[in-house]
Amino acid sequence: MKILSHSESHIVELDDGSRWQIFPGDLDLTLGWKPETELAVVPIDDEVRSHALVGDDGMVRAIPAGESWSVREIRSALEDG
Repeated sequence: MKILSHSESHIVELDDGSRWQIFPGDLDLTLGWKPETELAVVPIDDEVRSHALVGDDGMVRAIPAGESWSVREIRSALEDG
C-alpha cells in the first residue's frame, strides 16, 4: 500500500483508507517516507503494538489511529531500546 497522507508525524493514512498511529520511539524511522513509499500492514501481538508497518527501510510499530498506548508500555519499550 502507498501513503495517502502523512501530514502529522505520528499518523499515517494509507491508500486503502486505514489510519495508523506510529509508536513515539519509531517516529525517526518515518522521516524519509514519501507518498510513493510502499508499506505492508502486518498484525503483531505484543505489549506495545498491534501492528507493524513494514517497508524497504524496516518496520515501525503502530496501532490504529484513535487508540492509545499506556504510558507504562511506552516507558518500558523506550527504556528497553
